[in-house]
Amino acid sequence: MHIPDGYLGPGTYLVMYGASAPFWVLSLAKLKRTLKSKAVPLLAFGTAFIFIIMMFNVPIPGGTTGHAVGASLVTILLGPWAASLATSLVLLIQALVFGDGGITALGANCFTMGVIIPFSTWAIFRLLTLKSSRNSPWVPIAGGVSAYISLNLAALATGFLLGIQPLLYHSAEGKALYAPYPLFVAIPAMGLEHLLVFGWVEAVVTVLALFFVQKFDVSLISLVRKEETSYEGV
Repeated sequence: MHIPDGYLGPGTYLVMYGASAPFWVLSLAKLKRTLKSKAVPLLAFGTAFIFIIMMFNVPIPGGTTGHAVGASLVTILLGPWAASLATSLVLLIQALVFGDGGITALGANCFTMGVIIPFSTWAIFRLLTLKSSRNSPWVPIAGGVSAYISLNLAALATGFLLGIQPLLYHSAEGKALYAPYPLFVAIPAMGLEHLLVFGWVEAVVTVLALFFVQKFDVSLISLVRKEETSYEGV
């Protein structure tokens, strides 16, 4: 889902920077107020986990890539604001150091992976676990469902951003100036890969990790029964 430089027109990537910037500012402010010292190592681990899992990129026709993200798991453990900041930091490092995703497209990549995934995971997971305790066997399954849906929402958003470029930016002859593939190509290219492959990877990793957390320290699951949590999840 890493969009490279040259695939989004100026109007699009500036708008996406504007859309992502408030989440960066609010995430920093939120964590300064609520992140407890005992959660810092977990946040560092979560950031490293996101970094590693996103390095396994598979090229997708249309100029971008498919992969799991890991932000759903971090969301369930530390909340959407922490996951949003961690994912954005990873995307910045990948763009600057590894050339994975463009600098101009950083705002768009941060929005699709660092905003859509954490906050849709938060909403879906909280809805699915309203009547669940942290020890419930349903909790990991709900995490997997949330991760699967959220990753696919992010993939569809990426496909949409790429697919509207030929409509927004083209020469007088109709030739696309940036991403060349229209919506009916870009959305299926992104959607099918994640629906059939990467979404399941994201779901399975999330389920297994939550089963592990339940066994060794169930209090780390911050989005279930917020009134009892050790960390501020939202």
